[in-house]
Amino acid sequence: MDYLKRVIDDQLQDYLDAFGAVNIEGPKWCGKTTTAKQKAASIIELQDTDKRDEYLATALTKASLLLEGETPRLIDEWQDAPTIWDAVRVACDRRQKPSQFILTGSAAADTDETAHTGTGRIADLTMYPMSLYESGESTGDISLEALFDNPKTDLGARSKMSVEDLVFAACRGGWPAALQPKTERGKLLVAKNYVKTVCDKDISKAAKEKLDPKIARAILRSYARNVSTMVDKSTILADVTANNDSLSRSTFDKYVAALEKLFVIQDIGTWNPSIRSKTAIRSGEKRSFCDPSVAVASLGIGPGGLLTQLKTFGFIFECMCVRDLKVYSAPLDGVISHYRDRYGLEADIVLHLEDGRYALIECKLGSAEIDDGAKHLKELVDLIRKHNEQEEQVPLREPDLLIVITGGEYAYTRPDGVHVIPLACLKG
Repeated sequence: MDYLKRVIDDQLQDYLDAFGAVNIEGPKWCGKTTTAKQKAASIIELQDTDKRDEYLATALTKASLLLEGETPRLIDEWQDAPTIWDAVRVACDRRQKPSQFILTGSAAADTDETAHTGTGRIADLTMYPMSLYESGESTGDISLEALFDNPKTDLGARSKMSVEDLVFAACRGGWPAALQPKTERGKLLVAKNYVKTVCDKDISKAAKEKLDPKIARAILRSYARNVSTMVDKSTILADVTANNDSLSRSTFDKYVAALEKLFVIQDIGTWNPSIRSKTAIRSGEKRSFCDPSVAVASLGIGPGGLLTQLKTFGFIFECMCVRDLKVYSAPLDGVISHYRDRYGLEADIVLHLEDGRYALIECKLGSAEIDDGAKHLKELVDLIRKHNEQEEQVPLREPDLLIVITGGEYAYTRPDGVHVIPLACLKG
C-alpha cells in the first residue's frame, strides 16, 4: 500500500529543522512509525523480535551505541529501553545539530524514568489517527486554515459521504491498517482488535502492573456509553462497579490513568471565559476517545446497529469531529475545549489557535438540528458582547468563526454568518 500523506508530515519536517530530536507520541497503530520512516535515514526497531534482547542489553550497558547511524535516526518504541532518552539528549548536546533523531512511542513519555526531561533538545509532537481527509474520504474543499484567514468567505461545497458512509467510517476508525483489508468485515476488525489488545496487554504495560482486562473493558464500555457528555467519573465508576463490587476509586483511577497514558482516552477540558459567574459555568471534562471506533468497538455495535440508533451515533459523530479538528488544527497549535453553562448555553467545541483566534463549533448530525446549533452559537456571541459592554478594560475577544459541522451534504454560509460545513468537506 502506498504511503498516504498525513497532516503531520510538514510539522515533523519543521520540528526536525529546529530540534536535535523529535518524539512522536500518540495512540498505537495511528501510523507514527510509517510516517517517521518517510524522514528517517536509518532505523532501529526495539520491538524487532530477532534483535530485541540484544538491543535491550545494549541499552542497559551503553545506550549510545544504538544511536550510531545515518541521521535522522529513527528509534521506534524507545520506551522499551528508557535509557535511550537520556542518551539521545546527551548526543544532541554534543552534536549541536538539528535533525539527529526521531523517537516514536505509543504511551506518554514517562520522564520519571529518565534523568532529564529533554527540554530544548527533544521536542514532543502528538499524532492522531487518520482524519477523513487523510483517508481520502473528505473532499477537502474547505480548508480550516483558509477559513480562519478569511472568516467572511461565503461557502459552497458538497460532501460525497452519506450518513451511512459516515457511520461506517466511524466504526472502521482512522487506523491506517483498517484501509488495507478488501472487505468491510475485515476493515471493521482492526478497531475491535485494537480495543482487545489495549485491554489484554497494553494497559498492564502502561500501568507497570497486572490489570484485569475485564475491568478495562468495563471502563471503556462505560466511557463509550457516555462519550461526548460531561458525566463525572464517579458515575462511570458506579456503572463499572455494578459488576465489579470490589473496585475502589483509587484502583479505577489507576485504570483511567493508564488508558490516558496510552492516548486511548482523551477527555476535553472546559473553556472558562469570564462571561458568567464561576458557579454558572459547568466545569468538568467531556468524555472522549482518540478515535470514534474505540467507542463503537467498546459498545460491541456495528454499522447496522448504529443506523437504527442515530441519537447514539450523534455523540460518536461529535467524537469523530473532535478527532479531525485536532488533526487539522495541529499545525496551527490548536487547542480544543468545550463550553456549557447551567442555563443551557453551549458550544460542543471551542477551538483556540496559538495566535488568539478561535472558533465556536456545534456538531449536528442532521440538517434539522442546524438551526438549534446556530442559535446557541449566536446566543453565546451575544453574551460575550454584553460582557464586553460592562468590562471595557478587559474585553473578551469575540469568536472569529461560528461553525456548525454536520453529517449533511452541502456546505454554505447562513445569513447570520454561521458557516454550515459537512465534516466530509473539511481539511487542514
